[in-house]
Amino acid sequence: MSQATPPTQAIPPAGPVIILVQPQLAENIGMTARAMANFGLSELRLVSPKNGWPKKGVREAASGATHILDAASVHDTLAEAIADLHYVLATTARERGQMKRVLAPDAAMQDVVAREGQRVGILFGRERAGLDNDEVSLADAIVTFPVDPRFSSLNLAQGVLLMGYEWRRAAGLSVLPFTGEMLSPPATREAMASLVSTLEEQLAAAGFYPPEKREIIARNMRDMLHRMAMTEQDVRTMRGALRALAAHRTRAD
Repeated sequence: MSQATPPTQAIPPAGPVIILVQPQLAENIGMTARAMANFGLSELRLVSPKNGWPKKGVREAASGATHILDAASVHDTLAEAIADLHYVLATTARERGQMKRVLAPDAAMQDVVAREGQRVGILFGRERAGLDNDEVSLADAIVTFPVDPRFSSLNLAQGVLLMGYEWRRAAGLSVLPFTGEMLSPPATREAMASLVSTLEEQLAAAGFYPPEKREIIARNMRDMLHRMAMTEQDVRTMRGALRALAAHRTRAD
């Protein structure tokens, strides 16, 4: 008897290559790898990292995303790092006076996803100075972030995180890992009636109702419980609480 072939999982689209130009701090490179892993980006290229590579502390900063660091490639020049790419974006917070399209992250990543079959790279510059004009000139378009102009500087990993998030959204992969849907089905009318009856009995035993207003208050209590749209688990929990209170009152008496 032949075994059924298990269904094949869809291979997610290849994300853009993240290219850091002359990064200096191990913490920034490690946190960049972490941000990439958060959103399914896997290819990191480093252009002439300052003080060499690998760097002490970079793996700790990656918080488990060491597979990206292990696979990272190091290049002497930016031209070498982008040689095999078809389309390149340069990130910058400053206006460069260059005749290039300027895109927000969401529009840029929609464009990237539409370039099926093309290899795309995103350039990020130095921690202190960003990309220089010659490096920006190698890109097809500029990406800038709609930040507060009074404080426009972004950390490298923050920039990568924003781009990774927008790429994942544009690629249709931004599915929430969990929902707030009810895990217990709605309570039946029978269960609600039983709960209401128990509650009214316990309240009456505790002397809660003024004799002349018992029906009005009891009706209001029923309306309140029904507005709560309780689940079966809610009803069980409430009934357990009422039983515990009744038992405590009996012992106290």
